[in-house]
Amino acid sequence: MVKWAFISDFDGTISKKEFYWILIDTYFPEGKQLYHRWKNGELTDIEFIKKVFGSINQSEDIIKKQIQEMPLDEHAIPFIHKVLENDGDFYILSPGTDYYIQQILAKNNLSNIDVFSNKGFFKDKNIHLEIDRNAWNYSEHCGVDMEVTFKKLKEPYDYVFYYGDSELDALPAKYADQTFAKNLLINALIDNKQPFIPVRDFKDVQTFLTEEGWIMKG
Repeated sequence: MVKWAFISDFDGTISKKEFYWILIDTYFPEGKQLYHRWKNGELTDIEFIKKVFGSINQSEDIIKKQIQEMPLDEHAIPFIHKVLENDGDFYILSPGTDYYIQQILAKNNLSNIDVFSNKGFFKDKNIHLEIDRNAWNYSEHCGVDMEVTFKKLKEPYDYVFYYGDSELDALPAKYADQTFAKNLLINALIDNKQPFIPVRDFKDVQTFLTEEGWIMKG
């Protein structure tokens, strides 16, 4: 029996919108200028995220409500259940923070899913990150090293899928047996000459896995 797993990014992949954009659009309009500085290479991923998450200035109840209302790919949660029902393992690999990811999983009865992301906590009206520089998968740029983490997760499996949407997802995608891509990740993989399957959402992913026999119909 083939031992397989599906590893997915969260923001912009499971969720329809990056959590940092939700915060910028709602509480931190100055973040739009900060975003361009980040994309121009003036800030690392973790510097950008820390600044945005530290500029909310709202009560935790308000932020938790914002998280619960985060728009998700309508097919993501059913897909995760399908993977688990078909003897696959599902992981989330994200350069964001587990603070909001874990809340989304708990809401959808998926607290058993392992999340590899930056540890986050709420204090003084903002979300803070707890970065362990001695962690096995520490990255100065992202906090959690996407590439190193993926390679470690892949070790016990015969076949591993990956799904992402951004340039950063090209790092773990290098080691996936099959990559599903959308949005900016498509261009990154084309530039890197990495193979991938273009998709729009988890419905497209499930269709492929069903046709290939990884997921049973019904």
